[in-house]
Amino acid sequence: MKNTIHSLVAAAAFGALTLGASAQPAIKLAVVDMAKLYDNHYKTLEQNAKLQADDQKAQEEVDKMNKEGNSLVEEYKALNDQSTNPTLTADAKAKAQNDAQRKLEAIQQKKNEIGTFVQNTRNSIQQRLQTFRSLMLEEISKVVADVAKKKGATLVLDKSGPTFIGISNLVYADAAYEITDDIAAEINKGRPASATPAPSAPTPPASAKGSPSVTVPGLTPPAKK
Repeated sequence: MKNTIHSLVAAAAFGALTLGASAQPAIKLAVVDMAKLYDNHYKTLEQNAKLQADDQKAQEEVDKMNKEGNSLVEEYKALNDQSTNPTLTADAKAKAQNDAQRKLEAIQQKKNEIGTFVQNTRNSIQQRLQTFRSLMLEEISKVVADVAKKKGATLVLDKSGPTFIGISNLVYADAAYEITDDIAAEINKGRPASATPAPSAPTPPASAKGSPSVTVPGLTPPAKK
């Protein structure tokens, strides 16, 4: 009797495991290129255009400050030459030397001003880019999930991301599993007519460019004689 009870318990346990296993849906894979979807999304192209325009405005402002700084350098050089001019009186030389020192301080202040402006611009653009990327990937992921469900997929793999050794996480996949184009088509259903057109040979998006192009000019005054 005891053995019979044990047999029934074992059979019941096996049956429960079988039911649990059968409740799991069969795995159906789908493959997507998230980087391609992000880079070619019309919203990404629009955002890149905005960032590049802002970067250009920032560069123009730096060029303006750089020009002002170079003018200060020229003024400093003239005052420095006066301070060593043998035809001037001692008082005139001393005044020129004091003026040159103040001009030197103004040059350093201008360098600091430009450096602060450049750093703030870089931080602002990077923050905007990170926020945009996070929101876009979340938005794209929802479309990926919707398309995958329509196709009956239960597992979606992203083939764009590299592993720690620098290769794709997905070494090989049959083209039949690829749903990137289907997702792109779904995304473009909501594309407004005024959206930035995708270039024939897409340039790297802001996400791949890193810091803005603005740089601190070298306003290094000549050594004092």
